Amino acid sequence: MLKVNIVGIGPGNPDLLTGAARKAIEKSNILIGDKRMLAAFATADKKVYDTIKTAEIASIAAAADPASDEVAVLVSGDVGFFSLAKTISGKLPDCECVRYAGISSLVYFASALNMSWDDAKIVSMHGRQQNLVAAVAQNKKVFSLTGGDNSPQRLCAELCEHGLGQVQVYVGENLSYPEEKITSGTAEEICALEFPSLSVMMILNEAAHGFVPTVHGLADDLFLRSKVPMTKQEVRSVSMSKLAPKATDLIYDIGAGTGSCSIELALIAKQGRVWAFERNPVAVELLGKNKALFGVENLEIVAGEALENIQNMPAPDCVFVGGSGGDLCQMLDVIYAKNAKCRIVINAITVETLAEVANFYKEKQDYSLEIVNVFVARSKHLGHYNLMMAQNPVYVMTALKKED
Repeated sequence: MLKVNIVGIGPGNPDLLTGAARKAIEKSNILIGDKRMLAAFATADKKVYDTIKTAEIASIAAAADPASDEVAVLVSGDVGFFSLAKTISGKLPDCECVRYAGISSLVYFASALNMSWDDAKIVSMHGRQQNLVAAVAQNKKVFSLTGGDNSPQRLCAELCEHGLGQVQVYVGENLSYPEEKITSGTAEEICALEFPSLSVMMILNEAAHGFVPTVHGLADDLFLRSKVPMTKQEVRSVSMSKLAPKATDLIYDIGAGTGSCSIELALIAKQGRVWAFERNPVAVELLGKNKALFGVENLEIVAGEALENIQNMPAPDCVFVGGSGGDLCQMLDVIYAKNAKCRIVINAITVETLAEVANFYKEKQDYSLEIVNVFVARSKHLGHYNLMMAQNPVYVMTALKKED
């Protein structure tokens, strides 16, 4: 059986190669890797192949003689850290594959910055679709690989778009080579500079929030806002408690606004799904930014008129209505046609909407309607005193199917 040594060569400088890795390369007569990796190890007695394509590596291995050949595949960094080694091993079933650890870019870069890395959230934006914005918003230290369209400057521009322009960013390029360069600055400063796409980043955010809800009612200032209406923390807390969403529920948030309720629901229903319906284009854009900020992949934003859009949606387990655009009763009929036992909470600030809901359920003898009027006053500092400033009272109406 042909022996294939998969060797992590570290960030690139041969001086950083481990002793075991160096010996594996020396005893191999066939070397495979990209040109820059091979340059330090190619000698006259070795066959050298400049490729990192899995199919080509498999073909070279298939043509080798197990009795006289030994192959070394050189991979950057460490064999267990976002490495080609994982792919290669599965494509060489008739070979004995042995891995040799190397110094990863994370370990090297953290050392160069004189930082620990065991407390870092690790993200790869090189050929992968991961949410860097959410990682930075939720973690005080984030390490990220970059590559392709996801260059450091583009990723920092995205952080700025989501209100994270002041986080501290370190960018490393050509690590361990003579032309190594490390640049530091805020995300706002970094996005104005140019970097090679293949780089690494360490991002520090002292204001990070974990967003692990233990009770209903995330703080209002965690959300990106503009002039778009938002269900405030205290009212949101009561509304979510009345709705009582389960981890596996399918949920509608109708008239989602900034998405404060949608996001809380998505954080609770981690094995379910939330659809946020919103017709205001400014709010839809803000919804997208808050979705990215909180990293809730189980939240889907649906732009346009809710009455039209809910027609072909899956039947919900529960529905929160923060705004109906004048179509409330028609929407309720559509929802109950999908699931007669759907739990519904409707928030309203006008007595007209209160009357509309009360009249609707007066005709629905199979349902109970509970109405809670929530009055909230928040303190405001005035000199040495605190004044209580009243917020708009909100009607929180909960409709449940009566037990048979």
